[in-house]
Amino acid sequence: MEIVKQLIRDIPDFPKKGIVFKDITPLLGNGPAFRRVTEAFAKLLEGLSVQKIAGIESRGFIFGAALSQLTGIGFIPIRKPGKLPYQTVRESYSLEYGTDAVEMHRDAIQPGEKVALVDDLLATGGTLAASARLVKSVGGEAVISLLLVELEFLNGREKLPGLQIHSLIRY
Repeated sequence: MEIVKQLIRDIPDFPKKGIVFKDITPLLGNGPAFRRVTEAFAKLLEGLSVQKIAGIESRGFIFGAALSQLTGIGFIPIRKPGKLPYQTVRESYSLEYGTDAVEMHRDAIQPGEKVALVDDLLATGGTLAASARLVKSVGGEAVISLLLVELEFLNGREKLPGLQIHSLIRY
């Protein structure tokens, strides 16, 4: 994973002053490194009997869709409100200043299905926790979360008790 880590660049003060953004676009542009990430995620799914892969908007779509294609497991987009065309379920979560929400189609998961949540980054854990609750709200079970990057100093894992969390790169 050291090669993968080297392809993630820091962008200071983006999207606002004081934030160091982890830019994964050089990684995505490197086919062998991108494949290495997808294959590492697939290995973590072995033996879990996962029936769906849920990618969290927006960069979770990239890794989740590639993982779905590699494993043959169906893909579900989890999106910001108002972006999906069919009937949805919604789960809100708190931000530092206000709230946000995520949605998915209400028929995307059947009761009892095991789901892998995929995203590029775990920071404070709010989006990932809301996504796990969203899966549960329709009778599914989020059994694992696959993340490219984890910002450990933000303690996002604390919001995710009971969920297996696997991050390939930690800062």
